[in-house]
This record gives sequence, C-alpha cells and structure tokens, in this order.
Amino acid sequence: MHLFQNVTFFTSVNDFHDLPLDLGAEIAFAGRSNAGKSSVINTLTNRNRLAFVSKTPGRTQQINFFQLDNDQFLVDLPGYGYAKVPYSIRQHWERLLSNYLQSRESLIGLVLIMDIRHPLKSLDIQMLEWFSPTGKSIHILLTKADKLSKQQANITLNEVAMYLQRSYPQCSVQLFSSLAATGVEDATSIIAKWFRTD
Repeated sequence: MHLFQNVTFFTSVNDFHDLPLDLGAEIAFAGRSNAGKSSVINTLTNRNRLAFVSKTPGRTQQINFFQLDNDQFLVDLPGYGYAKVPYSIRQHWERLLSNYLQSRESLIGLVLIMDIRHPLKSLDIQMLEWFSPTGKSIHILLTKADKLSKQQANITLNEVAMYLQRSYPQCSVQLFSSLAATGVEDATSIIAKWFRTD
C-alpha cells in the first residue's frame, strides 16, 4: 500500500504548548517561503490541495499536522525568511520552529526544502544548526530542478552534497521537481525508511 494513501489533515497549531501529545513518529517539512514546500507535500501525497500552495510567500503561518497512520504524521512547518512578515510574527515563528526542532521527541527526521537556484541560504543553515545536534536524519530536496538544465542541476547538487559532507555528514540531498515529478520515488522511499526504522 502506498505510504501516503490515507493521509488526512489532523490539526493546526500556532503555539508550542498546543502541539499534540509527543507520541508516535513525525517527519517535518521545512523551507524558506516560496521554496515549494507545500507543492512537495502535495506531490508526495498525490493530493492537489492537502497543503495550501500560494504565490504569496509566508502563507503557512502555523504548524500543520497530517496523519498517515495511527501514530505517523507529516508536519508542515511555517515557511521562513519572508521579509514582509511583521518582525514580531517572525520572532514568534523562529521560537516556535527552534523549540519544535530541538525538543520534540516524536520528531524522527527533517525534510528541508531549498529552491535549487538559491540553496544553503543563511536561514537554511540556521535550520541545520538547530536540528543537526539532535543526531536525527535530515534529507534535503533541491526543488524546482526543472528550472535549470540537467547539467546545471547536477552541478548544484554536487556542490551542495560536498558542502554537506564537510559540515553536516548526516544529511542526504537529491533533486526534486513537483512540476516534472522528478525525485518523487526517491523522496518517498527515504521517508518510508525513516518511519520503518523508528
């Protein structure tokens, strides 16, 4: 049976204290605003509007939980790095993200979304800095790979992989395109493996 076949929306929270019970297994999706995070979730789950896709950056302003199985969840984190969001809200998101990533027991892995044309920005590195000390798995999707030639996409992939090998050796990375459905099987098998080995 397909991993995401029965995925359903579970809950949205805007405050760390409102998170569901810290039980089961969760895989979080994080990324800069407009990096294609919602599109990734919709592509992987084969749903058109499970996660809300918007041309307006910063649209995901809460932590959204989607249930796969009794105790398995995909977690859509607020997009980060969008300058037009008021400073107080940005601060709130940052606290929420850092608390969740660093202290959530049931969080078993992080899928980090980066636009292949702008990878490893300072806030992406911040996410790696917050999460890598937990020792949990991190997989990076270089999205919108269809926007580059195959050669250029592979050059960027190799550059990012070399950087990760030096600085964050527990990270893996791949090309991904929601539009061209590139990398869907690879990403799905990694997520399925994380859930199985939990």
